[in-house]
Amino acid sequence: MHSLQRKKIYFLPNVITAFGLSCGLFVIFKMNMTGVGEVTPQILTAVTAILLLAAFADLMDGAVARVIKAESDFGVVFDTLADAISFGVAPSVIILKSLSVDPSTKLSFLVTMSAIVFSLCGVLRLVRFNVAALATKNNVELAVAHKKHFTGLPIPAAAAAAVSLNFFLFNPNFEWVKQFPTHSQTWILSVMLMLLGYCMVSRWKFPSVKSLEIKVSSFRLVFFTVLAAVLVFYGILHHFALACTVLSWGYILLALTLAMFRVVAGRRSKTLEEFEPEPEELDEVEE
Repeated sequence: MHSLQRKKIYFLPNVITAFGLSCGLFVIFKMNMTGVGEVTPQILTAVTAILLLAAFADLMDGAVARVIKAESDFGVVFDTLADAISFGVAPSVIILKSLSVDPSTKLSFLVTMSAIVFSLCGVLRLVRFNVAALATKNNVELAVAHKKHFTGLPIPAAAAAAVSLNFFLFNPNFEWVKQFPTHSQTWILSVMLMLLGYCMVSRWKFPSVKSLEIKVSSFRLVFFTVLAAVLVFYGILHHFALACTVLSWGYILLALTLAMFRVVAGRRSKTLEEFEPEPEELDEVEE
């Protein structure tokens, strides 16, 4: 009986991963079944929310595995494949279907190549993350740094930024956005996909939630946490597209700003030392 219960507990993280993968697959299949020019704001709202749910599941499966000490090689590989589909392929499918560009035009080639770059860079980001995780198993200092910051934009954050901007551009609540012609939307989303792809494979540091250190009293911390939560929930309920765009792109801009300040400060300075971009030689060491 004891061994049976143990197997059920260890099975839980993989169930959460499977749920997140199901969300990504549902989004892909739903968008493929939607005809050209039939993508509505309601459909975009649904698929964006489902991908955010998949991102939450991706956050939870690792946390649950660590809490119950059920981390395994199978779980790592399964989580990587699930992320590649849910956050590497699904956002590209959403954007390609939303634009519905004539396949015989140059714009179609542009956005298709951009989608391929995004998906390919997402897979490369996942592979590099797994290789780095293996390299830190026997090195305490590297393990601490690996958990504190991400090298390259995490793929769930890139997916959130991609689908949120796409949702924002096709949201009927913003009159000035609706005035954008199709070719302008195509150029914006294409450049955005390539930019996010570069951020995922770059050496720039992106902060992890675990690295947040706020030196304030407990009462103030609770107060500001509750206030932030209320504002986020209000934005999601009443201004879903805008809230998702601001939160996802705000994280990216914050990380890039801190990294640029570090580059300007120089290596001799200790200002924002933790955001020093990793040297390219690290890839050779990892290999």
